[in-house]
Amino acid sequence: MALPLAGIRVLDLSNVLAGPFCGYHLARLGAEVIKVENPKGGDLARRLGADPAMAKKLMGLSFVAVNADKQSVAIDLKADDGKEIFLRLVEQADVVLENFRPKVMERLGLGYDVLAKRNPRIVYCAISGFGQDGPWADRPAYDQIVQGLSGVMSVTGNAETAPLRTGFPIADTIAGLTASFAIAAALVEQRQTGHGRRIDVSLLEATLAAMGWVVSNHLNANVDPQPIGNENFTAAPSGTFATGFGPLNIAANEQKQYEALCDIVGKPELKADPRFRERQSRKDHRAALKQELEVALAAKPAVEWEALFNAKGVPAGCVLSVPEVLREQQVTGRKFVESLKAKVTGGQTMRVTRPGFRLETDYPEPSPPPSLGQDTVKWLRQIGFKDAEIETFGQRGVIAFDNQPTVKETAKMPDLKARAETSST
Repeated sequence: MALPLAGIRVLDLSNVLAGPFCGYHLARLGAEVIKVENPKGGDLARRLGADPAMAKKLMGLSFVAVNADKQSVAIDLKADDGKEIFLRLVEQADVVLENFRPKVMERLGLGYDVLAKRNPRIVYCAISGFGQDGPWADRPAYDQIVQGLSGVMSVTGNAETAPLRTGFPIADTIAGLTASFAIAAALVEQRQTGHGRRIDVSLLEATLAAMGWVVSNHLNANVDPQPIGNENFTAAPSGTFATGFGPLNIAANEQKQYEALCDIVGKPELKADPRFRERQSRKDHRAALKQELEVALAAKPAVEWEALFNAKGVPAGCVLSVPEVLREQQVTGRKFVESLKAKVTGGQTMRVTRPGFRLETDYPEPSPPPSLGQDTVKWLRQIGFKDAEIETFGQRGVIAFDNQPTVKETAKMPDLKARAETSST
């Protein structure tokens, strides 16, 4: 069965995380995603990650995480010939994705208006820190900056530790998901009307949109959100509790769940206690309720309470580390972690996570992330350049191709991508 985006071609000019994370989702859904990279080093993420040896080979683990199933064409977009190469690629594409600062593409002479003249069907998605206009538009932005400006850090942690950064780059990640959703919607319109459109994704706005509950409380009830640690501001008892061994998350958000919890821990009298009888009063006295429950929870380890609570319909879960959850049958049985079907540059077999949803059939095994310029020659030939021209472009630094073989040597290779996927080095 064909994947939903089969037949869609994406030119992905983005770097590091927000854009590449978007492109990764499009690729895993069947789109042909071509990374358009700077010939001098490519995506910065190629040099990021916990394995310095892989980073030195321009296959950093940060890059591996979100660039499987893509191709790479290395072009200098500042060079006139590089611009023409890119425009020819645009003529055969459905989507252009970039995460430069606003107006960079316009300064290169490759803004949306120029691209749309060459291909009126193009869907152009620009991801930036703050959007394409406004007083902050030209400011540099990274995930940490946006976490601070968006209010995320102000509500993360507790009164003693806030402001606190989340443990992963949440603003970049949310922006990438937002962009992939918007692109998919625009592609539906493209199929219906034959025209593309421009999409403006802001890390700040995507993050604020994801903070809907706390933002709504401020906008509509004039409540200033506060950091309350592992407590849930909408209900109690709902948060992280100490047990006889290990912390346990409990979310008894409904009245029946609270009453079942009291019975399970052997504290039925708490159901009638006026401080805890009603939802609002439990929130008002959450500290006292937590103290009462933790005395009872000290009788067993978290893993035993987890089983007891879930059996009675009270949501509960141990607090796991990343290695622990990746070993769980719930994750392994649903094939969330996949091995690349070929070794990456450097000879290592790598694993990646699939998107957070499944289709009715399994995803195909992902191909490894591309080496820098791996597919340059193949695509330049496809858009009409002769080998002599390609050779000249390479000599002048307008393009780069995989390990800089000569075009003559490359001509002997049936397919650059296939060669990379079957190579053991």
